[in-house]
Amino acid sequence: MPHAQASDGSALFYDVLGSGAPLLLLAGQSNHHRWWDSVRDRFAARFTTVVMDWRGTGESDAPDTDTYSTRNFARDAVAVLDAAGVERAHVYGTSMGGRVAQWLAADHPGRVDRLVLGCTSPGAPHGVERGPAVRKALADPDPDLARAALLDLMYTPAYTATRPGPFHTLGDPAMPPHARRRHLRASARHDAWDALPRIAAPTLVVHGTDDDFNPAANAPLLAERIPGARLSLIPGGRHAYFEEFADTATPLVTTFLEGS
Repeated sequence: MPHAQASDGSALFYDVLGSGAPLLLLAGQSNHHRWWDSVRDRFAARFTTVVMDWRGTGESDAPDTDTYSTRNFARDAVAVLDAAGVERAHVYGTSMGGRVAQWLAADHPGRVDRLVLGCTSPGAPHGVERGPAVRKALADPDPDLARAALLDLMYTPAYTATRPGPFHTLGDPAMPPHARRRHLRASARHDAWDALPRIAAPTLVVHGTDDDFNPAANAPLLAERIPGARLSLIPGGRHAYFEEFADTATPLVTTFLEGS
């Protein structure tokens, strides 16, 4: 299996599939590359897709060190692009992956062609945080109840009622506890507000209107902060809008990435 080497020597798993212009797909917090399983083939029909396992997840190393931050995850993504032989790519980041994508575009502008930020936030100091009821539900000491709460935040009941799963957006179950804690801290400490105006890549901001996990009010904040950014809202979409509403979201993103 191919691995890139991060600046600290950590091995980072990545995978390449498809043909066409390169497209780096970045998953959410505490999730690995399978986050994209339900829609990756659609993108791979038009693009050379590159996915990766964040440090601490999947087949990547999980050092118990102070190397977990959204900005350092962006450096890890650059290492993956280097290993894959990709000089410049479109980037589509969702949830924490969208936070990482903000740093990737701001700090490494030569590596990003077009940018899509999905169901994400500029960070707590300026962004809109999830409400206390959501936090309480996710922290339920009963793991089954916490998982049910997360599932409800990701998808509508109508969607999950007809699908037994597995759902690859609920976190990497094999992730070591120290890495899970460090992922949570990295996402919570994200603050790219001052860097957003430096993003030069054409940018599309996408969000489900019914996202309570990462409130949809963050989408216009990002779109207004990034020069020339476009904003598209997916009616009825929750946090995993890109999966449940793929018939709407995937063509929307594809059209944008292809320059329309």
